[in-house]
Amino acid sequence: MPLRLPGAVAAAPAPTRQLTAAAALLACVLAALTVTAGIGVVRVTFGVVLAVAGAALLVRGARTAGTRSLGPAGSVTLARGVLVVGVATLVGLDGAGQVALVVLSALALALDAADGPVARRTGTATALGARFDMETDAVLLLVLSVHVATVTGAWWVVALGLLRYAYVGAARVLPWLEGELPVRRSAKVVAAAQGVVLIVAAAGVLPPAVERAALVLALAALLWSFGMSVVYRWRVTDEHPVRRRAAVTGLLTAAGAVLVGGVLVLPGAPLALEPLGFVRLPIELVVGAAVLAVLPARPRRVVAVVAGVVLALVGLLKLLDLGFMTFLDRPFDPVSDWVLLGNAQEFVRGTVGETGAVVATLGAGIAAAGLVVATACAVLRLGGLAARYRGVTLPGAAVLGTAWLVIWALAGGQLVPGAPVAAADGVAQLRDRITTVPAAIRDDRAFAAELARDPFAGSSADGLLTALRGKDVVFAVVESYGRSAVEDPAMAPRIDPVLAEGDRDLAAAGFSSRTGYLTAPISGGGSWLAHATLFSGLRIDDQRRHDQLTASDRLTLTRAFRDAGWETTAVMPGTTREWPEAAFYGHQRVHGFDRLGYAGPPFSWSPMPDQYALSAFSRLEYDRPGRGPLMAEIALTSSHAPWTPVPPLLPWEQIGDGSVYRPHAGGQRAYESIFSGDTAEIRRNYLDSLVYSLRSQLGWIERFGDDDLVVVLLGDHQPVGAVTGPGASRDVPISVVTRDPEVLDRVAGWGWAPGLKPQPDAPVRPMEEFRDRFLETFSR
Repeated sequence: MPLRLPGAVAAAPAPTRQLTAAAALLACVLAALTVTAGIGVVRVTFGVVLAVAGAALLVRGARTAGTRSLGPAGSVTLARGVLVVGVATLVGLDGAGQVALVVLSALALALDAADGPVARRTGTATALGARFDMETDAVLLLVLSVHVATVTGAWWVVALGLLRYAYVGAARVLPWLEGELPVRRSAKVVAAAQGVVLIVAAAGVLPPAVERAALVLALAALLWSFGMSVVYRWRVTDEHPVRRRAAVTGLLTAAGAVLVGGVLVLPGAPLALEPLGFVRLPIELVVGAAVLAVLPARPRRVVAVVAGVVLALVGLLKLLDLGFMTFLDRPFDPVSDWVLLGNAQEFVRGTVGETGAVVATLGAGIAAAGLVVATACAVLRLGGLAARYRGVTLPGAAVLGTAWLVIWALAGGQLVPGAPVAAADGVAQLRDRITTVPAAIRDDRAFAAELARDPFAGSSADGLLTALRGKDVVFAVVESYGRSAVEDPAMAPRIDPVLAEGDRDLAAAGFSSRTGYLTAPISGGGSWLAHATLFSGLRIDDQRRHDQLTASDRLTLTRAFRDAGWETTAVMPGTTREWPEAAFYGHQRVHGFDRLGYAGPPFSWSPMPDQYALSAFSRLEYDRPGRGPLMAEIALTSSHAPWTPVPPLLPWEQIGDGSVYRPHAGGQRAYESIFSGDTAEIRRNYLDSLVYSLRSQLGWIERFGDDDLVVVLLGDHQPVGAVTGPGASRDVPISVVTRDPEVLDRVAGWGWAPGLKPQPDAPVRPMEEFRDRFLETFSR
C-alpha cells in the first residue's frame, strides 16, 4: 500500500537534504544501469516517475508527522528505496540486466537488516520510519515477483508481492483487520524468506522444478502468515463489521479503472499481445484526468459521458483491428469491411445452426452496447474522483505528461514491436477513421476508372490464348503457400526437399517447370480476394473492390479461356453454399463440397484432403470421356489453418469416396487454436500440411499428367503472422509445369528460373499483372 497518512498537512519542512542526496544517488544508479544493462530512455523515465511518486508520498508523510529529518535509519531506508527503483527499471530483462537486478535486490535486502538496528542504537526509531521501511520492503517484493512472473510466465507468482496490498485493501472493507498485530518471529522469517526466494528465482540458478517448488512453498508460507494475522484480529475484536458500501465502491472504481486503462493500453498489433506490450502510458489518460479534474461538476459529467462513448468506439475499433490484423494482416476498414461481419455471421450459422447464430449475434450486440454504457459510467466515475482529489490529480498528470513527452520525443520507445510506450492510440484511431471515408471515396472513383480501362475488352476470342490451344490448363492454388515457406531459415529446410524431390519425379515423368514470385494483395487470409486479383488483372484487396468487380463485365482469365473454346470448371472443396460469382468468372461447372461426393471426415477447417479433391477432379472432369480442352481452377485446402490433423498420402486407387480417411482424422482443432500454444509447434503443423498439399498436387501431375497438360501452381497468400513472424512480405511462389518446351519458352522472358523452387533474386511482379501478362504471352 502506498504511504498515505490522512489528516491535515503540517507546515513542517520536508527532509530536503536527504531527498537531494537520494536524488543524486538515483542519478548515479540509473546512469550505471544505462551503461551496464542498457536500460534506455523508457526505463529510465519509468524509474524517475516511480521515484518522484515515492518522494511525494514520503514528503507528505514527513510533513504530517512534523519531522525535518528521517534520521540515520531513514537514510539507510532511503538508499534502499533508490535501489528498489533501480530494480524496477530492470524488470523483464535478461543477460546483464538480470545480473544487475539480482545484485541490486540482494544489496537492498542486506540493507534491510541494517536500518532497524541503526534506529534502535541511535534512538531515532519513529512510526514514520517503521512505515517507510515496511513500504519499501513491500515494493521490492512486488517488483521482484513481477520480474519472476515475466521471465517464467508463471503469473501466480505476482501473488507474493500483492498479498500485503490485498490485506490492506481488505481492511478498508473489514475494519476489524485494522489495528496492532503481535510481533511474531515466524512472520519475520516468512517475510525475509520471500525476498530470498524471489532473488534466487530471478537469478535462475536453480533447476526449473526446484525453483517452482521453492516459489510454491514461499507462497504457502506467506498465506499461512497472513492467515495467522487474520485469525488473531478476529479473536481480539468483539465485532466484525463489513463496510459493504466501501466494498462496492472500491470494486466499481477498480473495474472502471481496469476498463478505461485496458482500452487505452490495448495494443493494436496481434504480436504485441504479451505482458510487456501492455506497459504503456496513454496520453489520453493523462490529458483526460487533468481536464476532468478542473471542470465544474455539470460540464464534467457531460464531457465524461461523451468521452466514455468515444472510448468505447475506440475499444471496438481496436478489437476489430486485432481481428483483421490476425486473419487478414490489415486493419479494419469501416467503409468496406462491414459486409465481412455478415460473412462471419453466415460462418457461425453454418457452424452452430440458425438458433446459435441468432444468439451469437444478439450476444455481440449486447456486448457492444454494454461496452458503451460501461465505459461512459467508468469515465464518469473516474472523472469525479479526479476532481475530488484535484491536488493529487493535477501534479500527477504534470509528471506523467512530462514523462510521455520525454519518451515520445527522445525514444519513441517500444518494449515490444507495435506497442509504443508513449501511446496515443485513441487519437490515432479517430484520426485514421476520419481520413478513411474520403480516402475510400477517392479509391472507389479510382477503381471505377480502372474497371473501365480493360485492354482486353472486346478482344476477339479467335486471337486469345492461341499458344495453348488443345492444352488442358489447370490453375492449382495452394492455400497459405507463401515466400516464407521457401526462404525462412526456420521453414525452408522442410520445404526444399519436397520441391527438390518434385523436380526429380516430374523430370522422370517428362515434365519441366519454371518458377517466380507474385505479390498477393493480402496476407494471412482472404483467399477469394487473391483469386479475384489473379483472374481479373486488378488489385482486389478488400470486399468493397471485390463487390464492384463481380458486378462488372470485366474479362477474367477464366472467361477468356471459355470464350476461346475451353470447357471451364472449378473445384472448390471449401464452398458449402451457392457461389453466384461463378458466372462472373466464367466457370461453366463448379464442384463445391456437395458435388464432390466425399464420404470421409473433415480435417479441421479443410472439408476434405487435397488428394481426394484432386482424385475427384480426375473422376468428374479430367477423365471424363468426350470432353474438350479443359481449363480448371482447383483450390487446395489442406494447408488452411489450423493445419492439423494432416492425412497421409495414399495410393490413388485406394481413395474411393474418401471414407478411407476416417481412421486418420483424430485431433481435430478449432481455427483459433493457431493463436495460442507453442509457436514452433504451430509452424511445424503448418509445414506438415503444406508438405502434404504440395506432394498431393505434384503426385497428381506425375501420375495423371500427359503431353497436353499445363499446370500453373501457386500460393494464394502468406500464412498468418503466427507462422511468418513480423515483417514478412506478401510474395507467393508461382510455377508453370508442363511437358511442352514451347510453353516454357514463352515464359522464359518472365525471368523465372527452372525448377519448382524460386530463386532469392527472382523477379517479383504484382499478382494483378498476371492476367494481362498471361494473355499477352499466350495470345497472338
